[in-house]
Amino acid sequence: MFDNAGKNKVAAILAPVGLIIGLSGNAVLAEGMNTFATSGSGEGVLTGYGECLKAVGGVTDAAPCVKPMAMSDGDADGDGVPDSKDKCPNTPAGAVVDAMGCPKDSDGDGVPDFKDNCPDTPKGAKVDPMGCEIAGNMMINITADHFDFDSATLKPAMKAELDGVAGKVMASKGNEMLEIVGHTDSTGPDAYNQGLSERRAQAAADYLGGKGISASNMTIKGMGESAPIADNATRDGRAMNRRVEILTK
Repeated sequence: MFDNAGKNKVAAILAPVGLIIGLSGNAVLAEGMNTFATSGSGEGVLTGYGECLKAVGGVTDAAPCVKPMAMSDGDADGDGVPDSKDKCPNTPAGAVVDAMGCPKDSDGDGVPDFKDNCPDTPKGAKVDPMGCEIAGNMMINITADHFDFDSATLKPAMKAELDGVAGKVMASKGNEMLEIVGHTDSTGPDAYNQGLSERRAQAAADYLGGKGISASNMTIKGMGESAPIADNATRDGRAMNRRVEILTK
């Protein structure tokens, strides 16, 4: 006669055996908080109690006995990468992903392929949110001429430079947003120089608007004398600080 402990052990063995017999192929079995599948080829499966359980015949010490095989987990976003390995679990449907489940970025511009309207952007190029190349930042004043002291009037050489800016922007595939920033030297009160820097930025924006760049693609900003690029103690340095910069986004 079995004591109660013996009966409990037999029951623990027979219950999963019956479960296996009732299933065909790769039957799924829960044992000792482990989840595993049998191969269906007759070998035993190592249980959570360290015993080798066979689909027919109960516990055996005979080889072969295989370790539990973890059940596959889900793939919530349907990208082909199981959730346990997916570093980007909410990938949009249809997006091509890498082995970690993250959208591919073939040209390395920071815009994933499924959003990239220009998938062959040259390495290091500045791009807009749709992955298309845009013109780089530009400065207007030091290659040919400078703003006169206390003036926001564009000189012919400055206009020629702005013509080049407009040409680059109009020719690019991207949708540039231009931030036009005016600067002054340190002569005069701070408050006055702030207003002067804004007028210089506005003069450049107005000129670019006349060349076909939409006002909705431009913002202006004045920095006054707060961001010099040269020594305000010299005449040449002050001239270089009287400038406009154009930043692209």
